[in-house]
Amino acid sequence: MAKCGACGPGYASPLDAMKGPREELLYLPCIYRNTGIQKPDYLATVDVDPKSPHYCQVIHRLPMPNLQDELHHSGWNTCSSCFGDCRKSRNLLILPALISSRIYVVDVGTDPRAPRLHKVVEPTELFGKGNAANPHTSHCLGSGDILISCLGDPAGNGKGSFILLDGETFEVKGNWEKGEKVPSLGYDFWYQPRHNVLLSTEWGVPKALRDGFDPADVEKGLYGRHINVWDWSTHRLLQALDLGKGSVPLEIRFLHEPAAGEGFVGCALSGAVQRFHRTQKGDWAAEKVIEVPSKKVQGWLLPDMPGLITDILISLDDRFLYFSNWLHGDVRQYDISDPRRPRLVGQVFLGGSIARGGPVTVLEDKELQCQPEPFVIQGKKVPGGPQMLQLSLDGKRLYVTNSLYSGWDKQFYPDLLQEGSVMLQIDVDTERGGLAVNPNFLVDFGQEPDGPALAHEMRYPGGDCTSDIWL
Repeated sequence: MAKCGACGPGYASPLDAMKGPREELLYLPCIYRNTGIQKPDYLATVDVDPKSPHYCQVIHRLPMPNLQDELHHSGWNTCSSCFGDCRKSRNLLILPALISSRIYVVDVGTDPRAPRLHKVVEPTELFGKGNAANPHTSHCLGSGDILISCLGDPAGNGKGSFILLDGETFEVKGNWEKGEKVPSLGYDFWYQPRHNVLLSTEWGVPKALRDGFDPADVEKGLYGRHINVWDWSTHRLLQALDLGKGSVPLEIRFLHEPAAGEGFVGCALSGAVQRFHRTQKGDWAAEKVIEVPSKKVQGWLLPDMPGLITDILISLDDRFLYFSNWLHGDVRQYDISDPRRPRLVGQVFLGGSIARGGPVTVLEDKELQCQPEPFVIQGKKVPGGPQMLQLSLDGKRLYVTNSLYSGWDKQFYPDLLQEGSVMLQIDVDTERGGLAVNPNFLVDFGQEPDGPALAHEMRYPGGDCTSDIWL
């Protein structure tokens, strides 16, 4: 756990967090929905301590009590937003289920190496008290409550609302948002009280994306295009920044410095990273600062293949930005010392749909001279493409998993469902920039006791680069 004496959870500042202890354990949900294996999803605990005899091994599995949940993202009961409150302890992992709409509360404090189930919030609570469903991102608040964004309503329609959980009892308190204006879609969010703002993004209509991706649904307006700007104090929607049809803005990250009025959002289908910022007038605007060009291809769903930027994160010192191109197969590192002009300083290919020898032929590529080689580590040819990212506190190790969401894995990377996903580690050059795969690190979820599993988002017991918000 985070070592900060009796001062409460987390760290006083992002730079203090960078000096925290090296991660030794890592938690990540493993999914069986859509794989044909009739077993519940589970939370895996992985030993990532190189000095341990169990290095790179799953040392514990906590199965959920239900089938077909689709565990996805997770958060904490409390984090650095409550730093200084000695009554608080970061000891419970909040684990929303994207499809079943349950919320699991997992005790990781009693025995960090063997988590146990603390409470289940049933979907009827979300349906009845908030007319909300498909919970996604969970952030703890300085007030002690827990805020969770949702994708839709109980009928499977899109609805960008939020659920508030009591941080002690985990009872659903109702909706966070106020007023009549609610976005038609929801997904991720980040808040920054110093600027009195919460920003949220949009994926798609749950019943449209539930079992796969149909490009026609983009034209029908069933996928997102906005960053939604909320007043933090009144909980009312103020603005919708239109990033264009087919942009699909997913993960959104403010710079970690709490006074900074800017950050970045990764747009999946447009292959763009947009920088959002507060203007001199006091409202918010966005500008495209990175673009991954689509590749003209044969043997794929469409004639143009986007990179599909599916995860994005920022180092705690706000120097580097990382994102994954799930379809093209690469992870990139950008120097964002000048946030308006990111500079590519690291890139590594970890699979993807354009690897040489596969079914896809690249006809025109504005970036590469030839198709990349298939990614092989410790004799294993890795299926799928890089997806979820998590960075060590000191910024020197980037962890990667390669399952996006079971319905889309099944469509785009069917081999992933047969072989299971992996977790990899990339060594980061924090001086000049640069990425290199650690050849000694491989967690193969194809070897799980109940069959190949799909591993998704990663968390450390002491907090990380995407769950902590400083006030």
